[in-house]
Amino acid sequence: MFWLPWRATSLAFLLCVASMVLATCSGPGGSSGSPLYVQQVTSNPQDYNGKAITIDGAYLWRPGSPALSVLALGVSTLDNGLDAQPLGDPIWLEGFPADVTAALHRPGDAVYGFVRVAGQFSASGSFGPGGQYKLQLTVTHAEPIEQVKRVEHKLDATPLSADKVSFAELQRNPGAYNGQKITTQGFYFWNSVIYVLAEGVSTEEDGTSPQPLGTPIWMEGFPPDKSAALNVGPNNSYVWGLVEVTGTFQTGGGFGKDGAYQSLFTAEAATPLKP
Repeated sequence: MFWLPWRATSLAFLLCVASMVLATCSGPGGSSGSPLYVQQVTSNPQDYNGKAITIDGAYLWRPGSPALSVLALGVSTLDNGLDAQPLGDPIWLEGFPADVTAALHRPGDAVYGFVRVAGQFSASGSFGPGGQYKLQLTVTHAEPIEQVKRVEHKLDATPLSADKVSFAELQRNPGAYNGQKITTQGFYFWNSVIYVLAEGVSTEEDGTSPQPLGTPIWMEGFPPDKSAALNVGPNNSYVWGLVEVTGTFQTGGGFGKDGAYQSLFTAEAATPLKP
């Protein structure tokens, strides 16, 4: 990985990034198809103004108002991979192809990864939202340098006993269980921002960058002492795993963060299960 999974930067990290980039370059000038790296371009932008160049760097896209689409020296994140921020002087990217992002890191609120980008560079003007960027690359081609593979962990098709309600049944017919105390199984997911029960969780191959799958149910009251038996991120930055929970189910919308969840499960007891 080429970003720090905590909110800090260091000289050692920046040198590591530069070394990784240089290892992919056949020369420093960007001619004859040889890629540049971000610091070369941002240090001497007028040398490349109006030219078609290829750059290796850290791509970061984040939705919102304003949105973010830049190429940077690196990316810093919180321990859970959220709140990604560009390092150094970023270059605004115009027209970055969306299909390339499928191979990058997707922690939930952004997309980031190491890429090679070709296009027309401009160092004269004001670019991006509010004209806050002084450098821009209008992208003609982009490709991932790293390939991030994701793994889906999902509920199997084994029926539950008659005294329990399956997660699929709750999704199909939520009104039938509104206000009732029930027991169900699902994947608990917590990252300090959202707390949900889902039909599954998608992660990178090493179990990091978890994201709930499907249409999750907002979860409250999950006993913290049960989290230790699940998959726990660095510095307790996230928790995920298969659980059986007993509690009260409600539906009708307006639950959870920003009122965006249709249903709510208030847990009274939980048992971690092996996937």
